[in-house]
Amino acid sequence: MAETQQPQQQEPRSREGNREGRGSGGGREGGSRGGPHGGREGGGRGDERRGDRGDRGGDRGRFEGPPEIDLEKLISDPLYLDNQAHSVVSRMRDMDSGTRSQLRRLYNAVRRAVRAPENERQQQFVMLRARLAYTIARHSLRSLDSLERLLLQVTRKNDARGYERFRDLFEAIVAYNE
Repeated sequence: MAETQQPQQQEPRSREGNREGRGSGGGREGGSRGGPHGGREGGGRGDERRGDRGDRGGDRGRFEGPPEIDLEKLISDPLYLDNQAHSVVSRMRDMDSGTRSQLRRLYNAVRRAVRAPENERQQQFVMLRARLAYTIARHSLRSLDSLERLLLQVTRKNDARGYERFRDLFEAIVAYNE
């Protein structure tokens, strides 16, 4: 009896390990299906391998997008702004004219938001972030994810200089993308 209890105690540990490796949701289903079968260990190793590939693929995905843009450096260093604009544009491949039009429309909205009265400016930028998120999702522009994160930083800081620098960065991206 003691021998049969030990494998039962080990099974939840292995399931927890698989669950952590694959994220939420998927581990519960795979763990409950694979538990009673004799080939569970082989499946577990395959799942771990898939998790490793997914993790590496996720890392590659992070490296494909531009690195985080530093707001303070953006405000203080014009060359940094130019380099970040080049970096974003170099990652934007095969954009059709509709996507370029969307980018120009967003830029025009950024310009209007910067010119908005100070008490309305932050709200304008909050709405811009929503529009930018929609454009990124609709046109699969993952290269603009760092721009969305920067827009969040700028909005939270709520500083006129930050808004102007964001506008300048967006202007450079639109210009280099033509």
